[in-house]
Amino acid sequence: MATLEKFAYDNSVVKKFAYATALWAVVGMLVGLWAAFELIFPGLNLGIPELTFGRIRPLHTNAVIFAFVGNGIFMGVYYSLQRLLKARMFSDLLSNIHFWGWQLIIVAAALTLPFGITSSKEYAELEWPIDIAIALIWVVFGINMFGTILKRRENHLYVAIWFYIATWVTVTVLHIGNNLEIPVSFMKSYPVFAGVQDALVQWWYGHNAVAFFLTTPYLGLMYYFLPKAANRPVFSYKLSIIHFWALIFIYIWAGPHHLLYTSLPDWAQSLGMVFSLMLIAPSWGGMLNGLLTLRGAWDRVRQDPILKFMVVAVTAYGMATLEGPLLSIKSVNAISHYTDWTIGHVHIGTLGWNGMLTFGILYWLVPRIFNTKLYSVKLANTHFWIATLGMLFYAIPLYWAGWTQSLMWKEFLPEGVLKYGTFLETVTQILPMYALRAVGGTIYFSGLFVMCYNLIKTVRSGELIANEYVEAPARVTAEAHGKEHWHRWIERRPVQMLVAATVMVLIGGLVELAPMMLVEENVPKIASVQPYTPLELQGRDLYIREGCVGCHSQMVRPFRSETERYGPYSKSGEYIYDRPFLWGSKRTGPDLHRVGGKYLHSWHYDHMYDPQITSEGSIMPPYPWLHENLLDTTSTARKIEVLQMLNTPYPEGYAAVANDDLMAQATLIADELRKGADGVQDPELERKEIVALIAYLQRLGTDARPKPQATN
Repeated sequence: MATLEKFAYDNSVVKKFAYATALWAVVGMLVGLWAAFELIFPGLNLGIPELTFGRIRPLHTNAVIFAFVGNGIFMGVYYSLQRLLKARMFSDLLSNIHFWGWQLIIVAAALTLPFGITSSKEYAELEWPIDIAIALIWVVFGINMFGTILKRRENHLYVAIWFYIATWVTVTVLHIGNNLEIPVSFMKSYPVFAGVQDALVQWWYGHNAVAFFLTTPYLGLMYYFLPKAANRPVFSYKLSIIHFWALIFIYIWAGPHHLLYTSLPDWAQSLGMVFSLMLIAPSWGGMLNGLLTLRGAWDRVRQDPILKFMVVAVTAYGMATLEGPLLSIKSVNAISHYTDWTIGHVHIGTLGWNGMLTFGILYWLVPRIFNTKLYSVKLANTHFWIATLGMLFYAIPLYWAGWTQSLMWKEFLPEGVLKYGTFLETVTQILPMYALRAVGGTIYFSGLFVMCYNLIKTVRSGELIANEYVEAPARVTAEAHGKEHWHRWIERRPVQMLVAATVMVLIGGLVELAPMMLVEENVPKIASVQPYTPLELQGRDLYIREGCVGCHSQMVRPFRSETERYGPYSKSGEYIYDRPFLWGSKRTGPDLHRVGGKYLHSWHYDHMYDPQITSEGSIMPPYPWLHENLLDTTSTARKIEVLQMLNTPYPEGYAAVANDDLMAQATLIADELRKGADGVQDPELERKEIVALIAYLQRLGTDARPKPQATN
């Protein structure tokens, strides 16, 4: 008989991550709710630059993804990993470094994003020093996790651990690949890739950040906590094997479905679409494996709020992973892309899958580590119905808004002209849907306070078991004899599993990315496209700082409705100097890729000061500080030098004289503004930020614009 060894699970780090999960849920969703109300009442930014929609939207997404969901992942992993491996975490010190390091990263995000310190890349907006900190803390987490795996007392690795391993290695690859950048200053950098290449790398990361941060670790949590809460074994071991390996192999290929009908080469778009459709099978295999685990336990589901949360979570996962592939079909994507349909789809995943599963885990886990019972099952049930109702009120209006937007954008009159030629007409039509979305968000958000109250009362009724002492036999490493499933071999070998998972996820990435980086024909050059002037470059960085990419796209797709509305469709060669790319994901305002020369300088000046002057009924906030702030030209030379390192063809030594050219162009724009009908009376106008932004906007789309034909 094997000798029993006594040891203790570390619950203190689990408690810390649980507290952080609840805290950041409130903070992240409060910011999102504020942003939702700003789309109805733009004045809610209170005239404060740091509160504008463009700046707080990335704060919301980062807070929800990396603060709320991230802490939820670590809470669940630290609890389940120890018990599945029958071993305490490898290092208490590393556990605490991981916890406090992650919280400091979140605080750094909260202190930088509202101030416009951003790389503008979706789900990867944080600048290079914070990116390095994320990498270091992620390595700490990896060492702690793999150290625990290697000293385990349990030979076989349970299915949840497979997903934890795949998550760690893939997020590592994605984070490094998408954040290859050269610093300009302490909080400013330019990415190594530009234009179409940057877009492909970003959505290779962006889609798989959803896949391997919001999905695979939560599938691991589902495979552990759902059977525990139901007190039943997982429905099918074989299905879990198919689910895991098929999912991590196929998922990594699907990123290009975010770029359908753009300037990305057709072969990459088609590859992304095909693999996205293939994703339905493994995704639904996982959903069915979760739901069928509850077979024979549906009476308990009706009574137990924890199981209710988990059932809705798994169902939302199934719905989102069916809708995602359907949205990757080109004919469907032509309708959905750039509309609020996509926003509704994303929130079914975040509010339903991540939110509801996290709530269920918190209700199950907190009483156990505090050696008590949940304070109120009735309050947990109340929270469940509030959250479910809020999610429906949030998502359904956005679907309605998305279909309305797309239909209005594409509708023509019998005379062959756009029925809604003014983009603003399509915005005002969906304001009631935005109001309903805000109501749904408020309902969902209010449920958090019910949960927090319930958990606080639960904690106060018990006492933390910081070190939970247990006994388990020492690990026996001898090979198993007799017949067993083939997959058992790799389950006993975590290093081989790590290598196999790495190979599986790298294949798709290399096949998609390598041709775009190595084959010049994939990005045809256009001779007339030139680098940005120093003033335009500074204006572009202001555009990034203000988060304009959150509401405006810069990609005219090859549809008649878009070329009639905006101008000639966009070509890949037009973006070769765009670092980062700014194609956008959502049109709350019109596309801007052909806006250059469309309006007078004075129109842009007035529009940015108060959009109501030029566009009555606009929901765009005013930006008066652009007219007040002096442009920082001390960074111009360094920006030129970094771009020259990245092969942007500025003349040798140009950095030294770049500000002279900047002031010359600024003076021309300022002089024209002074000569306008109203005549801007500002003696320092040449040095104001608004002039740089106007220069950038007036440049957009002009390089490749067809030259007018000479006439007799």
